[in-house]
Amino acid sequence: MTYESEKITRKKRIDQQLKATGWLILPYSEGMDLSGLTNHAIEEFQTNNGPADYVLVVNGKLLGVVEAKKLEVGAANVLEQAKRYSKGANKTIGEWNQYHVPFLYSSNGELIYYLDARDNKNLSRQIFSFHTPEAMETLFNSKRETALQWLKDKPINNPWIRPYQKEAIQAFENNLEDGKRLMLLAMATGTGKTFTTVNLVYRMLASGYAKRILFLVDRKSLAAQAVTAFASFDTPRNIKFKDEYELYSQRFKKDDFEGEAYDPTVLPNSYLTNPDGTKTFLYVCTIQRMAINLYGKMGAFGDDEESEDDAETLSIPSHAFDLIIADECHRGYTSKETNVWRNVLNHFDAVKVGLTATPASHTVAYFNKPIFNYPLQQAIDEGFLVDYDAVAINSEVLMNGAFLKEGEQVGMIDTETGREQIDQLEDEREFTSTEIEEKITAPDTNQKIIEELKKYADEFEKERGRFPKTLIFASNDIPMISHADRLVSICKAVFNRGDDFVAKITGSPTVDRPLKKIKEFRNRPNPKIVVTVDMLSTGVDIPSLEYIVFLRPVKSRILWEQMLGRGTRKCDDIGKTHFVIFDCFNGTLIKYFKGASYNFKIDPPGTDTITIKELIEKIYNNEDRKANAKRLSKRLHRIEKDMSGNARDKFATYIPNGDMGQFAEQVAKFFDKYK
Repeated sequence: MTYESEKITRKKRIDQQLKATGWLILPYSEGMDLSGLTNHAIEEFQTNNGPADYVLVVNGKLLGVVEAKKLEVGAANVLEQAKRYSKGANKTIGEWNQYHVPFLYSSNGELIYYLDARDNKNLSRQIFSFHTPEAMETLFNSKRETALQWLKDKPINNPWIRPYQKEAIQAFENNLEDGKRLMLLAMATGTGKTFTTVNLVYRMLASGYAKRILFLVDRKSLAAQAVTAFASFDTPRNIKFKDEYELYSQRFKKDDFEGEAYDPTVLPNSYLTNPDGTKTFLYVCTIQRMAINLYGKMGAFGDDEESEDDAETLSIPSHAFDLIIADECHRGYTSKETNVWRNVLNHFDAVKVGLTATPASHTVAYFNKPIFNYPLQQAIDEGFLVDYDAVAINSEVLMNGAFLKEGEQVGMIDTETGREQIDQLEDEREFTSTEIEEKITAPDTNQKIIEELKKYADEFEKERGRFPKTLIFASNDIPMISHADRLVSICKAVFNRGDDFVAKITGSPTVDRPLKKIKEFRNRPNPKIVVTVDMLSTGVDIPSLEYIVFLRPVKSRILWEQMLGRGTRKCDDIGKTHFVIFDCFNGTLIKYFKGASYNFKIDPPGTDTITIKELIEKIYNNEDRKANAKRLSKRLHRIEKDMSGNARDKFATYIPNGDMGQFAEQVAKFFDKYK
């Protein structure tokens, strides 16, 4: 292997990197006047501690020192020399802890490390590229201490904010003051991550800590939801967020915002390609789109379920944003996608915050452990989410597959024509749960499951006076062998309430305007039943959802929790007390996650229902006291949701203010100390 010298590394690599970010390179000459230099990198600049490889001058101000090393030398540990030259430079613009030049860099032509030496809490970090002259001047003129003081002086006092949301924002601001630039907030699905984020973003803009903010999501539907939430937020000045600050998004179809008054403004490309430090704005877009902007379609995630056909490759400098918030950052990417996901975030020199309900290992590896965590069970115990029941439906298909006997009927699909040939097995064969509905169908099984589901739904409607909004997770939506399509057809026939009663919402091209269909599912009487695969598995907010049906095998804890999270949201408009999980794998799906899922602690399907009196007796007799206390707490929470004012008055004799919800919380917390 041939090694290149430091001189070659500088000329071949570092010079090119500096030129690419707007620097003009000049040789040092003794007594040279810096006042007339605007965007210049001076080679071999003399200091009292020796010659610096480069110094960076912006509009007459000496702002940066660059230490260069040859390619095979690691760049991370050579900032010490840049520090020495900063201390040895003349005091021209100020002094910070003995440093006379604020911004320090080291590079081996491939990797660049950076330190803002003005604050002794700051740590060096790797950056994608050198800062441009404009970015460096913006950094120098930023008023970080003033912004942090503003945050201290202005309490988080939005009248609608919940205590835990306030704690999340406070944790972020405390870590920001400590110089942290990678942070993870973990909040259970349905506890208002978006509302928390809107408040956080507003405080960042109002304080001046961040001017250009990027809010990344991983679904176009979530981008539409988020931009609407930001636009409608009432700021402390009693005006809408969109009227106080510039709010931009990617391009949407008109129908994506049906029923919403907001018409989003598309971000001009110049905001990305030519960042302006005087602009103050929020941009909402998908990480897939940003990947295309940075790396082109071939270098991004590849085909995505939600098209980004209008996205184009752009030259975006690393300082385009001051703060980046990545929503739903738990997504289970493939190795290739994980690298793209990381590269998108790494491209930008910004404070980065991850939001998730279910931290994944790759998420924690990037953002570090959560600085704040509000788990699902706590949200249920405190009355901010509803709890759940589990029902097992016997389908003869287990999580590990099915053993079909000789003579049983199966459907074999012709993948070219879509025709189904019914045949009988000539011998006994075992199929995995994935092969079922991909290689074969069991015609009777799907029919029987939906007929069983109908019995529960009819009984629910008889008792509650409404049909439960139902989400069914199918195994696949593959052309010609679509399990989702088969389930839609069966549901339409079994429930027999018209063609609009059931809909499919997936990322398939056969689904017309999926974002519009999601809104209809959330806001309109029909459809009552939606069949999906994973498009509605994360982030989509449908509070009235009361039935979640699993006809799809799931082996990812994160995906499992995200799917279940669709049902946890409260919906006081319909008096929702809980939601029901239907495990169509004979209960083996729930058993598969028993002990592995830390957010959902589900009693196995078929657990005998006992009376409240019996529960109290079990607790009194110290029979599995902690578990039974939790069951009692859940039961009391449900009672509280149906209590009349008169009932509250009567209970006030026994519990403070007749507040059954608060009493239920106290029961759970009191017995939580027992093993």
